[in-house]
Amino acid sequence: MSILFEFAIFPTDKGESVSAEVSKVIAMIRDSGVPYRLSPMGTTIETETMEEALELYRKAYDILAASSKRIYSSMKVDARAGKSGRLEGKIKSVESKIGSVHSV
Repeated sequence: MSILFEFAIFPTDKGESVSAEVSKVIAMIRDSGVPYRLSPMGTTIETETMEEALELYRKAYDILAASSKRIYSSMKVDARAGKSGRLEGKIKSVESKIGSVHSV
């Protein structure tokens, strides 16, 4: 099973820039060992089960809830049985058709 779980989570009571708080969440995801990709508008992780994905989301929430009174979050899930490595595979599939999709 492959669970692609994309989410954005950040406090809304910390002013204009929230990178200090978001960095704590990204460090937790990085240290968890799951494959992930950070983007300007969120983070995508790949886990083998929905439970793993939701546990990482819960940890992200707990990190922010420790010092925030208001938290915004959005999430998307793509679950597919019988597959793995889709975080990279989906991009490679498109690149095999049109070439590099990474800007410089």
